[in-house]
Amino acid sequence: MTDETKKNGPDAAAVENTAEAVASALEDAADQSAGEAFFAQEPDPIDVLKAENSDLRDRFMRLAAEMDNLRRRTEREVKDAKSYAVSGFARDMLAVSDNLRRALDTVPADKRAGADATLTSLLEGVEMTERGMLSTLERHGVKKIDAEGEKFDPNFHQAMFEIPNADVPNNTVMQVVQAGFIIGERVLRPAMVGVAKGGPKVEAAAAEDKKD
Repeated sequence: MTDETKKNGPDAAAVENTAEAVASALEDAADQSAGEAFFAQEPDPIDVLKAENSDLRDRFMRLAAEMDNLRRRTEREVKDAKSYAVSGFARDMLAVSDNLRRALDTVPADKRAGADATLTSLLEGVEMTERGMLSTLERHGVKKIDAEGEKFDPNFHQAMFEIPNADVPNNTVMQVVQAGFIIGERVLRPAMVGVAKGGPKVEAAAAEDKKD
């Protein structure tokens, strides 16, 4: 006990002892809190493994989705390559077919009716060649566009001229100048056509047909 405590009596000594005890308790509590905070910073190994597992699972799912997309894209590209590989060749063959058709069209119907056996055989041979060529192209996915009588569609038809006709719905294909063809789902060559002008709109004509 200090001299100051002796002078102040037993009450002052008790207060001083109490203060020292409180300070010591606070210091011990602070040390304990610091220790708990230190250990609290250490992550739980199980939580770490769960987080790593979740991350790996997400990576795997993304990789699997990318591989599936790549597989589908590759299959589509291979299919397109097979379907459209003959596009250039088919287009050239259509030009040959056009020439055969022009050759046939140069002979009028009355001339064909009165033709001798030689000319008749020649014309039949040209027609067979044309049919055989178109049949071969069709086996490779090249098909003729049926245009005459259909509504004009810029995706498949190319309008060359208009034909005044009030009895036919407007924009109806009335004449095919050059046949069009598709290969697979693509247009290989649009049909060159003449379309009706001056008639009712297609929608109005369809409504009239329903009424009748």
